[in-house]
Amino acid sequence: MNAERRATPNIQEHLSTAVALLDEQGRLGYMNPAAEILFATSARQAAGQSLEQLAPGADGLGEALRQALETGAAYTERERRLLINGQLMTVDCTITPLAGGHALLELSQLDRHLRISREYQLIAQNKATRELIRGLAHEIKNPLGGLRGAAQLLERELPEAGLREYTQVIIHEADRLQTLVDGLLGPHQPPQQGMVNIHEVLERVRQLVRAEAPPEVAIVRDYDPSIPPFRGAADQLIQAVLNVVRNGLEAVGEQGRIVLRTRTQRQFTIDQTTHKLVARIDIIDSGPGIPAPLQDQIFYPMVTTRAQGSGLGLSISQTLVNQHGGLIECASEPGHTVFTLWLPLEDYP
Repeated sequence: MNAERRATPNIQEHLSTAVALLDEQGRLGYMNPAAEILFATSARQAAGQSLEQLAPGADGLGEALRQALETGAAYTERERRLLINGQLMTVDCTITPLAGGHALLELSQLDRHLRISREYQLIAQNKATRELIRGLAHEIKNPLGGLRGAAQLLERELPEAGLREYTQVIIHEADRLQTLVDGLLGPHQPPQQGMVNIHEVLERVRQLVRAEAPPEVAIVRDYDPSIPPFRGAADQLIQAVLNVVRNGLEAVGEQGRIVLRTRTQRQFTIDQTTHKLVARIDIIDSGPGIPAPLQDQIFYPMVTTRAQGSGLGLSISQTLVNQHGGLIECASEPGHTVFTLWLPLEDYP
């Protein structure tokens, strides 16, 4: 029985629900790791802060806390919107009064469940689409090679230079289609792995994009230097990030702002695998945003919002990040589009 009592406090550390212990003034005394993730702060830094300080949109919860302590009755509110660390979140909230004038606050983030469901669909559709595209692309490559070879043979037999111009058109278009098919097939070799510093990847991308960007476009760095190296293929990650950043560069046009931001997150699930620690790379642009009907389709091959775009960049980036056990997600509204790359910081399956 004593062993059970000693183990009980540790149960809170493994819950996915954010749990915080508050005093009668609403000041924080304890929070579990899930609450640290939700409020984007550590328990030590948050100790003694009020609910309003942790979440500016939680002013109504302070009143609910007082009522719960006065009446001794638990308070529950569904789908409460809170502004936490500059981000709007939807949570289910429960306040339970305890002995000694304290209360237990439980916050279950609904956005997280929606994200996991959306992520599962995104990964499943990406895998299915890649298999379909690979099958079609292989079927196209064989007759395409025969077409090009026949055009080359015909060119040797034609006596007039004017006629040979037509065979050059055939060869040129066959080569163009071959490049397109190779892009659809995506990377077919396993990545050459080594230890990767994500900030070296981002700095390489920033240098490449800075050379292409108009002078009025600001490229801002917001890095978390504590992110450790991890196993991966630096070249492939550079290509994955570069495709996304170039999309942002084209979105902002002649002037605007692109932010490269890195953070870590604990106990994060990707494709039904929970990772102890992941890197979060946000690529934020101030462009006009992605139309809502396209937001669920932008990782499909050939889907693009640009007249001259191939629609392959984001699809290839998703595949490259998937090969690293990660995922790319997107959220967009006018003036604020965020592509988020999640990468496990341990050996991936």
